[in-house]
Amino acid sequence: MKKLLTRLNNSYHLFYITIVLVAGIGLIFLIFPGESRFKYEFQKGSPWRHETLIAPFNFAILKTESEIKLETDSVLKTYKPYFTFDSIIGPAKSKEFALAISKFIETDERIKTPERFERLPAILEQIYKTGILQQSTDSYKELAGKSEIMLIKGNKALKKPIIDLFSIKSAYSQLNDTIRILTDRYYPDFMKAINLSDFVTENLYYDEQHNRNEKNHLLEKLSTTKGMVQAGERIIFQGDLVGQEKYMILESLKNTYEKKRGDNIEYFLVIAGRMLIISIFISMMFLYLLFYRRDIFDHKRKFTFIFMMIVLMVFIAGFAVNVKALNIYMVPMAILPILIRIFFDSRTAIFSLMITTLLIGYFAPNSYEYIILQMIAGVIAVFSLNKLHKRSHIVFSALWVFITYTIVYLAMALVQEGSLDTINWVAIEWFGVSSIFIFISYPLIYIFEKIFGFVSDVTLIELSDTNQPLLRKLAEEAPGTFQHSIQIANLAEAVIHRIGGNPFLVRAGALYHDIGKTFDPEFFIENQAVGMNPHDQIDHLKSSAIIIDHVTNGVKLARKYGLPEILISFITTHHGTTQTDYFYKMYQIENPKENVDPKTFTYPGPLPQNKETAVLMLIDGIEAATRSLKEKSVENIREMIEKMVEQKIKSNQLINADLTFREISILKATLLEKLVNIYHVRIEYPK
Repeated sequence: MKKLLTRLNNSYHLFYITIVLVAGIGLIFLIFPGESRFKYEFQKGSPWRHETLIAPFNFAILKTESEIKLETDSVLKTYKPYFTFDSIIGPAKSKEFALAISKFIETDERIKTPERFERLPAILEQIYKTGILQQSTDSYKELAGKSEIMLIKGNKALKKPIIDLFSIKSAYSQLNDTIRILTDRYYPDFMKAINLSDFVTENLYYDEQHNRNEKNHLLEKLSTTKGMVQAGERIIFQGDLVGQEKYMILESLKNTYEKKRGDNIEYFLVIAGRMLIISIFISMMFLYLLFYRRDIFDHKRKFTFIFMMIVLMVFIAGFAVNVKALNIYMVPMAILPILIRIFFDSRTAIFSLMITTLLIGYFAPNSYEYIILQMIAGVIAVFSLNKLHKRSHIVFSALWVFITYTIVYLAMALVQEGSLDTINWVAIEWFGVSSIFIFISYPLIYIFEKIFGFVSDVTLIELSDTNQPLLRKLAEEAPGTFQHSIQIANLAEAVIHRIGGNPFLVRAGALYHDIGKTFDPEFFIENQAVGMNPHDQIDHLKSSAIIIDHVTNGVKLARKYGLPEILISFITTHHGTTQTDYFYKMYQIENPKENVDPKTFTYPGPLPQNKETAVLMLIDGIEAATRSLKEKSVENIREMIEKMVEQKIKSNQLINADLTFREISILKATLLEKLVNIYHVRIEYPK
């Protein structure tokens, strides 16, 4: 039955792996561009390393970005902005002004020559006919460097010198000066009677939509090409240097080639080839995990996370390529190796980076440059973030990535361009954006920990804080156990530092391994007062059950407080499948005729599954046994360490842990050194 369940589990895992791989290949296939891939790689300033190239078909030569920009700037420089003329406001305001003047004349009997006043509405209307802007012409960025505008009157657009136009302020000033001259001594009374600003307002409006349409229309007329290459024409000899002119011809050929779809058979072959390339790269990742990281391969969540990250990065890069406002170098590729390094190891991080970069390099512009930049920057990111214990480590990693991007890019650009003047400095800004995006990895660590059940060193450090609620509970309710746990944590951390492993994991595991003792703390010797032992009041069977239950109670408490499974494994494995020997033997002595089941006095297990849990098991037993020694001499401590380790090995408690005999020897030596110091044992020197 056990074999059948194992086979079913293996079959299910294989099925799951297959689904993940097929889904990954399918999603990446959908992201990949549909056009054919140009087979030649070339760099500006480098020799043409392929055979002599002959044009396979007619194609137009594309203009450079600088040429297109120059022509665009030239068109926009000569462009005359359009303003809409409101022909209703002028006559209406002039009429209102005339009525106001008439009322003023009627109320002032001194005025003998009203004709001079009656000329003012016509002057105002003339100002309106010229055109009034809301602000001065200098305030309009659309008019910068312009001498004329296009004035839209009805269905016609007429040229108008900008210098002739009024602003509301200048129109008011012009009208005011005219009134001063014509009204003479009546000017002060006239200005008091009439609020001149009520009659001066704008009648020219910048037409945003019309100007946008006109600009687009003019720019659409610009050609993006500058000549043709005929089929059969020689493009470049093998060994020739790819200069600016040849580079643009090759880019034009590449652009045209990748847009040509061909017939159905050719298109089908392109699809088949693309699918094969993706499958090969994904299979490489699959084989790496199968042969070199079997622990990830056998763990569904870990396996899924790796391939999810690869697909996600390919998707983001594909999105950046297809959106003109973005650049592929803005995509923070370094996040991929950083996250995989934090949750797994450097080798897996770099291999994942290589696979992902090669996949993206298939459709990335200047793929050779892209692959080189991302690989070097990604490797530097992994090495610069060897450990993540503080937030500042992410900052330094992002800084190193930016510096690496910049140096490698400038080096490659100097090889291609041969001059600093022609380098695209905007790329440095893209690298800066990409490096800033690396900060996203910090909150992503927390998110992925919750989704996939991972535990990072940052989380382990946080959980090792003795102010954590569960550790405070242990300190208050079982102070002896709390001190024992701290002692174990210090010893285990020292050992792991020497034999290799995760010191943050073993420390956190050691601090929480005995939290189940908070249920009945007085039944554990480290919490008992001198001369008081509650086990004397109950039978040995019940005593054994209470001792064993600290494991199961610890698991319940850990889950209640949301401890990660990897720390719960320290609780379940720190006694493995050993027995409560004292109570078992005492029960046998007191009940000689009873057939005692050893399982009743045996911890449920499981056995330690890794180096850290195995180290904790050994140290937990050794530390407790050493504490019980009446005479704590160096020799007695050494004998106790040897005895306890030998006992665990003989009872097969370490068969599933990846501990070597060399590491066990280092463990014994380290414990002897530390315990001798803890108990202040004096070493006797020969006389």
